[in-house]
Amino acid sequence: MGEHIDIGYMCLDAIRSRYRIVPFDIGDDALMKAKGMMFTTESYEVEGFGHLCVLRMKAFAGLMKMETVVLAPEHKDMPLLNIDWVSAFGSETQIVELYDIQLEDYPAEYLDAFAKIKDRDSDIPEYRSGDHWYDDIKYACSYSKKDRKAGMRFNTAAESYLKKYLEQAGTAKTCEASMKKALTRSFAEQLISQGGPAVDQVTKLFGEDIARRLIMRHMYGADE
Repeated sequence: MGEHIDIGYMCLDAIRSRYRIVPFDIGDDALMKAKGMMFTTESYEVEGFGHLCVLRMKAFAGLMKMETVVLAPEHKDMPLLNIDWVSAFGSETQIVELYDIQLEDYPAEYLDAFAKIKDRDSDIPEYRSGDHWYDDIKYACSYSKKDRKAGMRFNTAAESYLKKYLEQAGTAKTCEASMKKALTRSFAEQLISQGGPAVDQVTKLFGEDIARRLIMRHMYGADE
């Protein structure tokens, strides 16, 4: 399977090499526990870019683990980026999702660059979690794979997507932060109202108020 590289640390290192990162003090929300599950959350401002969140979860004495990274651009007209890794009882799932929340169309050549990364792992089984409201705005070059022996390749895929995303940030169009943030806020509001696998689980464990604060403020930096 190979040794897993924590995607949160990997992303923080990569982003720090290009931007100044300022952590937010999120108080008790930084560590939450319920029904044998432990969630840790880190929230940051990425100066000149937007918002970053790193969320981790452990359960069943470490037999199940999850790592999530969210990059929500505010100053660049780029896709919203979600990276998720899940390990459960010997099986790993790697997801990298790019969402169309641009003010203008994203260049086709930028999307093609992500598609090439996805195509490298065409032999690894696809992971499908059913139909969701956000499928219509999720770019086809997004990555969703599940396997018991592709751990090192999952590391490489996540790192490659992030590297390419940050490269594109250097040449992507700048935009009005308030307009871009409004699109992120709309996405986060829909995530709360229409749900999703992770959102539904957090709501069940901690209630609607905490789930809303986690999603709107900490994950997407989209609160008023």
